[in-house]
Amino acid sequence: MMNKDPITLEIIQNSLQATADEMFLVMKKTAMSSIIYEVLDMATGITDPRGQLASSGAGIPAFVGVLDKAVKVIVQKFDKPGEIEPGDVFATNCPYYGGVTHLNDIIVAMPVFAEGRIVAWSAAMGHNSDVGGIAPGSLSGDATEIFQEGLRLPAIKLIARGETIRPVLEIIKVNSRMPEVLEGDLWATIAAVRTGARRLAELSAKYGADTFDAAMTGFMDMGERIARAELARLPQGRFELSEEQDDGRIFKVAITITPEEFIVDLRDNPDQSASPVNTARDGAMVSAQMLFKSLTSPETAANEGSFRPIRLLTREGSVFHAREPAPIGFYYEIELRIYDMMWRCLAPHVPEKLAAGHFASVCGTFISGTHPDTGRHYTIIEPQIGGWGASQQADGNSAMFCGFHGETYNCPAEINEARNGVIVDRMELNLEPGGEGRFAGGRGIVMDYRMRARDGLLTMGYTRSKFPPWGLDGGRDGTPNYVEVLRKAGGRERYAFVSGLKLGPDDVIRVVTANGGGLGDPRQRSREAVARDMRNGLVTAERVAEVYGEAV
Repeated sequence: MMNKDPITLEIIQNSLQATADEMFLVMKKTAMSSIIYEVLDMATGITDPRGQLASSGAGIPAFVGVLDKAVKVIVQKFDKPGEIEPGDVFATNCPYYGGVTHLNDIIVAMPVFAEGRIVAWSAAMGHNSDVGGIAPGSLSGDATEIFQEGLRLPAIKLIARGETIRPVLEIIKVNSRMPEVLEGDLWATIAAVRTGARRLAELSAKYGADTFDAAMTGFMDMGERIARAELARLPQGRFELSEEQDDGRIFKVAITITPEEFIVDLRDNPDQSASPVNTARDGAMVSAQMLFKSLTSPETAANEGSFRPIRLLTREGSVFHAREPAPIGFYYEIELRIYDMMWRCLAPHVPEKLAAGHFASVCGTFISGTHPDTGRHYTIIEPQIGGWGASQQADGNSAMFCGFHGETYNCPAEINEARNGVIVDRMELNLEPGGEGRFAGGRGIVMDYRMRARDGLLTMGYTRSKFPPWGLDGGRDGTPNYVEVLRKAGGRERYAFVSGLKLGPDDVIRVVTANGGGLGDPRQRSREAVARDMRNGLVTAERVAEVYGEAV
């Protein structure tokens, strides 16, 4: 018998959130890679039997809308009786087969059975350090097709009725330069979904499958009601933005807001690239979901209902809706461009919700080589922190992850030095001039990695290297993202994108991330704020005279 008592349904809904959070902790505590257990480049979630997102754990905001899309592909592919059984575990990583992001991110999903039927799915994903391909870390700006980016898992069964399909696991391991680490991280992900499945089965058994299903449906319907109520409060109309990118391409977005729909039109954009700066359509939808959630109900849990008002328009074969076999390794920079363009497009119209431009790049930094002490291959995967834009109320935050990466952490210097062949010589705020305003943009960082390995390689891809974070209402633009390589033998090289750059002992990789954009006329900045900036060494007397003038 179905129990529709609102208190019971509320208990189940909160239990879904608690389960997703427990899955997150299991994965964090059992993973082998610092990109997962320190940085938390991962996500956990729960879907209903059809793959609709019911609840999500902590982690990267851009991953919240990924898990459900993968489960939907699995459900569609294994649609015959007996193809999905208790104890089965599935995996996918290919964006053309439900993986959404890039090949490093392996999504694992497990069905939850109760009363002889599937009542939910538990799902989790994490960034794996190396899944093969032409370059260590599996990312290379030189890739021209996805086959060069690593092993593809097109929604496969990894465990059948609780028994590991060993040949599949061996195929996955043998394609990695770091097989033991990959296996360890994969089992951490499996442990997370098994934990989730066990908790959900217990919950369903306690209250009954029908009541459990009603609670999930009610949770999603509540998410939709909240989203639609907030949507109606947004300014109505059509808003457009055209923006030149670092590589000279022009990206465009048009957003139409009605009382019923949030329509994002990305059709008028360049064809997909021969280099790995593309995203699948699902990735473009994730960008729209992130922006929509921040405008409507950022303080509430995300689920399928939260995103029902969104309608996304894309053109297949474009950079925002790539067609197989386009390479997609740096998908996150393209998704960030969508997210940041939508933000910039709407910021003048909802200034109380959206600040000036932030550094808007993952600034993914991939450093590999042979550890001089252990002789083992290592790969550092390091997203960087930077400056956020100023708001109408305050200066922007300094040294925070970008909007895509969100609730994650930078890897401690001690971990990088112990596990990888580098020395972290410094990490300090970026003091380059830029981002001034009535409220100033937050500061990026300057970070130095000094190489120890003799066979070091650097791969990185930063955007907003030519066009810095944008200011608002007369605020100054911020500063660019870039990397400098300081050679031991002398010489200095500057990069925004580079793949497989050779490095030797005592060569220094200097990461410089952007300061955010300012908001308002700098001459309106308070004397107290300027004095504080000077006292903290954030601005020189010469810069004060140049930017703030006689007002201070």
